[in-house]
Amino acid sequence: MSFCYLPGEAYYIPVPPQDEEAAFDLVQEFKEVLESPSITKIGQNIKYDLVVLQRYGIDVQGPLYDTMLAHYLLEPDMRHNMDLLAETYLNYSPISIETLLGKGKHQLTMDKLPPLQVYEYACEDADVTLQLKNYFDPLLEKQGLKRLFHDVENPLLAVLGHMERAGVSIDAEALAESSISLETSIKEIEQKIFEHAGMEFNIGSPKQLGEVLFDKMQLGGSKIKKTKTGQYATGEEILSKLAFEHEIVQLILDHRQLTKLKSTYVDALPQLVCAEDNRLHTSYNQAVAATGRLSSTNPNLQNIPIRTEKGREIRKAFVPRDENHVLLSADYSQIELRIMAHFSNDATMKEAFQKGQDIHASTAAKVFHVPVDQVTSDMRRKAKTINFGIIYGISAFGLAERLAIPRREAADIIEAYFVEFPAVKQYMDSAINQAREQEYVETLLGRRRYLRDINSRNQNIRGYAERNAINAPIQGTAADIIKIAMINIDQWLRDEKLATRMILQVHDELVFDVPKEELEIVQPKIEELMKTALPLSVPMEIGLGTGDNWLAAH
Repeated sequence: MSFCYLPGEAYYIPVPPQDEEAAFDLVQEFKEVLESPSITKIGQNIKYDLVVLQRYGIDVQGPLYDTMLAHYLLEPDMRHNMDLLAETYLNYSPISIETLLGKGKHQLTMDKLPPLQVYEYACEDADVTLQLKNYFDPLLEKQGLKRLFHDVENPLLAVLGHMERAGVSIDAEALAESSISLETSIKEIEQKIFEHAGMEFNIGSPKQLGEVLFDKMQLGGSKIKKTKTGQYATGEEILSKLAFEHEIVQLILDHRQLTKLKSTYVDALPQLVCAEDNRLHTSYNQAVAATGRLSSTNPNLQNIPIRTEKGREIRKAFVPRDENHVLLSADYSQIELRIMAHFSNDATMKEAFQKGQDIHASTAAKVFHVPVDQVTSDMRRKAKTINFGIIYGISAFGLAERLAIPRREAADIIEAYFVEFPAVKQYMDSAINQAREQEYVETLLGRRRYLRDINSRNQNIRGYAERNAINAPIQGTAADIIKIAMINIDQWLRDEKLATRMILQVHDELVFDVPKEELEIVQPKIEELMKTALPLSVPMEIGLGTGDNWLAAH
């Protein structure tokens, strides 16, 4: 462990790696300071330290200050590692870890080095972190980011640390069954692809796939593209456009989806289960997505596909800790549309939410000029696509592609939408104009997304920045809301000394592992704390469900 409280002066305490008991006793010497609620703890990626210290029976208390998160708020699109920050802001190059430990397969671990070889590196780490804190502080103040930093991002660190430590139980048997069933489906699709192609080939090889589709089967016509290396481009976007030309293309897309599902989740998840407690512990990343949303790795829970039946099956394998517990899922319903209604102040949209109407049916009624009770499922589907598409600045071309309708019809739908929701159009235009002037946009709490390409002469680059100008404040505000809810729920569970644990956060959803006898207490309180996290001019709706696995609960 290393500590620093004056710039240029730091201390290193070697913890004996071979003797667990001695290590534990030594760490306890610092318990009083680390658990003191009045002492601020400053760190670079401090969540890692919190999780490690929890293993030594220390629950770090008091205000936290993470220099990585400070920089993330100041420059969300940059990288945030300490060496880069030291070079950029302190004009100083720290000792690299590779100088100390070597690299590649011969790299040593820190415990193999004598303390005299480690102390300079360790002390420098603490010193640089304190100096970065002093550098970033006035910048956070100047950019109006102090509240977001101190009230949202830093308190969330401890919450995520608790979630990572708690982990989630996995039903390995269910995954093994899923693996067998996926293998069968993949083989069946493979056979159909070979029949259509009139030959066997390696479907996973872009080169062979391109030759079969474009040389042998002559698909694509003038739309064929090649990569820089001269082979055919066979990315998902390209194949999706060809899917209507021949059945083989959709089969290839299905094959890709199932093989990815099997390798990334079904076969990989059991390998990631911790031997100590038989649970899966994902790592939440606070400083990766520039929008403010959380991401997760090992495994990436945000990318579990839920649009397909096979993808949803994976959620079945996430289960409560034992038969006395149940999973509770709580998710924000249409949060981004509600934020759009708040930002744009569109009377029609706000009224639909305030009256608790089906927003997609009510949009369809307006756009297609029919009474709500005459809205067909197809009309509602189109309205839903445009409702969510508008948030991302969808074009007539994009809408036509998504709905598989002519571009003219898509343009008419968008035009009709803006006639019925004029304030939404005004919000979008003003968001783009404001971004052009200041080259950034902000969420309700002042989280910034810099759009330095918004005035680019290149139409594609400029268009991307314009879509971000509309979407980033909405997506970022949604991220801020769920983060505040997580902090408030975690605090309440601790204050009430309840055994319920928040175990997963995915997009707009929180999942809890709840003792059955606590369900009646926690369910209404979680709903209330989610609804009131950041009051808007439209009400929040929370979808709640319970079950003996994540799929059943959602």
